[in-house]
Amino acid sequence: MQHEHAPRPLPLFLELVRQVSERDPELARDALSGLRTYEAAKRTPRATPMPEIARVRGACLRDHGGTGPPAVLIPSLINPPRILDLDPQTSVAGTVAHMGRRSLLLDWGSADARRELSVTGHIEELLLPLLRSIGEPVALVGYCLGGTMAIAAANLVECERVVTLAAPWNFSHYPDASRAALQDMWSHSQAASRDLGALPMEVLQASFWSLDPDRTVKKFAKFGRLDPDSAEARRFVQLEDWANEGEALPYPAARELIEDLFGRDLPGSGEWRAGGRVVTDQLRVPLLNLTAERDRIAPAASAPAGETIGIASGHVGMIVGSARQRLHEALNAFLTPCR
Repeated sequence: MQHEHAPRPLPLFLELVRQVSERDPELARDALSGLRTYEAAKRTPRATPMPEIARVRGACLRDHGGTGPPAVLIPSLINPPRILDLDPQTSVAGTVAHMGRRSLLLDWGSADARRELSVTGHIEELLLPLLRSIGEPVALVGYCLGGTMAIAAANLVECERVVTLAAPWNFSHYPDASRAALQDMWSHSQAASRDLGALPMEVLQASFWSLDPDRTVKKFAKFGRLDPDSAEARRFVQLEDWANEGEALPYPAARELIEDLFGRDLPGSGEWRAGGRVVTDQLRVPLLNLTAERDRIAPAASAPAGETIGIASGHVGMIVGSARQRLHEALNAFLTPCR
């Protein structure tokens, strides 16, 4: 185990606070106080990663226990995989292990080991070989972009069933303003990202914050008023650390995500190709989509085809907030063998 330190505050957050201060100085002061409290908060030692059962280049499958047919949890490329195993109370990986499944969490590893891979390349060269290494059909559980990738993989490898968690497929169903803002960000950062070979996490975080800047400021103001030893305060620190510590997104993956998925909606228009064929959300195995009704990052309207259950939460709240109980119930009903 090792102790963790707070990520450095992003300049964009300070700019958001400056803008808020012009119309609400008290809120701005509270937000800065919350930021100082966040930076000074005690970090608990992070658990040792679970053992690997398979590795392809830098990516691996980690065994989170359980017995029975395997279920592979696929996180997004954008943030660390530990959101699916944040702590014993919220862990999706741990919950799946108690559903009569062997719970395997995919860890994409360092971006340096996959700098030349697009989103499709991650599927073809990392995800599919890892799934085939298991030696039997699996259930796929994909979160956010990981759910998009899970559906593509289900077109290309034998699997038992698929469940997506707050995952987009119909990118043209995002609000026009959100798609335009993302394209504007890309126009300003593409050249530098190409030179770096990756889109920095700070740029991606800025895009997420820009979806609802007032909420970002208000949540730090609220945090500053919490008892720092409360469970709510500790989870806030865990979540903010997770959100700010993601790997840079390899340039080919960033280009495909922004230009081909968001820009041209290749998945939703039936033109996305992987493994030498068009991939579709019309699967031959059971597909369940769990959407977050207040999701700004992957709006429910962008979900794949198939059975859908809406959960009254936001994008991350459905995983680690009180709404996770509804998520776990739906997963249990869909994943438990022989039901």
